[in-house]
Amino acid sequence: MRYSLFVLFLFSCTAFKMPVGDPPSTSAIIKEDLPYLVEFYKKRHQNPEISLQEKETAAALATELRQIGFEVTESFGGHGIVGILKNGEGPQILYRTDMDALPMPEKTNLPYASTKTVEYNGQTTGAMHSCGHDVHMTTWIGTARAMAKMKDQWKGTLMMIGQPAEEIGAGARLMLENGLYEKFGVPDYAMALHSSPTIPAGQIGIGKGFTMANTESIDIEVYGVGAHGASPHMSIDPVVIASMIVMDLQTIVSRSLKPIEDAVVTVGAIKGGTKHNIIPDQVNLQLTVRTYKKEVRELVHKRIREISRGVAIAAGLPDDKMPKVTIPETFTPANYNQPALVDKIMGSATKAIGASNVGDSEPLMLGEDYAMYGQTSHKVPSVLYWLGTVSEERMKKGNLPGLHSPFYFPDPSKSIETGIMVNVQAMLDIMD
Repeated sequence: MRYSLFVLFLFSCTAFKMPVGDPPSTSAIIKEDLPYLVEFYKKRHQNPEISLQEKETAAALATELRQIGFEVTESFGGHGIVGILKNGEGPQILYRTDMDALPMPEKTNLPYASTKTVEYNGQTTGAMHSCGHDVHMTTWIGTARAMAKMKDQWKGTLMMIGQPAEEIGAGARLMLENGLYEKFGVPDYAMALHSSPTIPAGQIGIGKGFTMANTESIDIEVYGVGAHGASPHMSIDPVVIASMIVMDLQTIVSRSLKPIEDAVVTVGAIKGGTKHNIIPDQVNLQLTVRTYKKEVRELVHKRIREISRGVAIAAGLPDDKMPKVTIPETFTPANYNQPALVDKIMGSATKAIGASNVGDSEPLMLGEDYAMYGQTSHKVPSVLYWLGTVSEERMKKGNLPGLHSPFYFPDPSKSIETGIMVNVQAMLDIMD
């Protein structure tokens, strides 16, 4: 009996000094959180808010950040939010999510599909997260939750940006012009992700240098002399002039640019006339122009003006009826992934999800106003990578719906888990 009591006494004295096992791994922390996050995702998917109307969405994100210890500022640049979590001396990382949905009805037939309607351009229409911003927000929240639980493994400051109005290219500018860096400090690094409709869930794609394009909307007002449709000789037909301008614009990329340069000039709309037998006196063209380099962008602008004027002169229009080309001063700049930061994130992603799940992504002519965070005078190194969202089943079927399709939806659990794994590992490596 005495021997047994003595052994018990020794055990009690040493028990609390004995190791109790390693702390939970990053993977375990994220997997434990997934059910909560998937439910959060579904709620956001069911309650989309379009650009500049993200009030409830922003409030939901702010609540989540406050619950885990972030200091949150709301209504910053529209409905933007900024969450700050300081954890000693170290790098400051900006991590952005966008929040807005699109004014379009959902046709996925998911049990949690959006049935919300909104007023847009004077009409009632559906609203849908068809660009993956619901995945972006959930991955963002999941990353914040994991990093808050792992504060003993990193030093520095997390700067979590909930950005409005990405779909109209206004949100980043609103937040920066409202003094984002002046109020919250200039980050050492910036990162974000975007859902991919072609990469399998569980994988990511990332590229160096220019990955998305300068994106701008250009208008051309074409004037003419109207007349009866049966008397075209009494007109200078702006429909014909506009048609000739459309065709000649196609030569800009094929004949005015070096073959190794990239650009897109697309006429997305042509509007004019009211009736079959009336030649109008005005036609409007709406263009989207995509480029990477400043000099290419400027050359495209020059040729648009020259072609428009040249066709009008050839048609016999006087100087006071020359086409009016409107090129807005503000536009969405091309996204540039800083190569050194890409290398860091690729290394982290390889550790987190395996080298076979980390791929090189080619540049696209899409636009993303996230690019602005890295293009201020501070030149913050930034990266935007692609998060795979396509389920194995849909990959096998093929014919995948693209972003902005009413049929697009992600594999939420695997996509969200992968994004958090990559984000957290990258942040831990940078702020080690």
